[in-house]
Amino acid sequence: MASGGRDHRFNGRDSLLITTRGRRTGALRRTALYYGRDGDRYVLVATGEREPAWYRNLLASPAAVVQVRTETFAVVARTAEPAEHPRLWALMVAVFPRYERYRAQAGRDLPIVVLDRRP
Repeated sequence: MASGGRDHRFNGRDSLLITTRGRRTGALRRTALYYGRDGDRYVLVATGEREPAWYRNLLASPAAVVQVRTETFAVVARTAEPAEHPRLWALMVAVFPRYERYRAQAGRDLPIVVLDRRP
């Protein structure tokens, strides 16, 4: 982030930067995403008609680096379990109501990603 993380909002909403490793190239890829908080965990939604590249990268290699404001830390990602999906979905729709429209356009439930800090 050109601001060094001080400007942590995108279109008026909190965002984070996630750096994943490309599943084919091995190159590092950085993406700005809206996020929610579930206790100490960060929560993301993989939107699109098909899964976005950052999500496919995490499926191949769940270790990533996240920057929230000026803090950078390592995380391990996982797709939310079916039992926790409805609660986390409600959390993320509260963060960004347009996710409901994205889900309708995709015609399926969108994957929710849970990020846990690595020790």
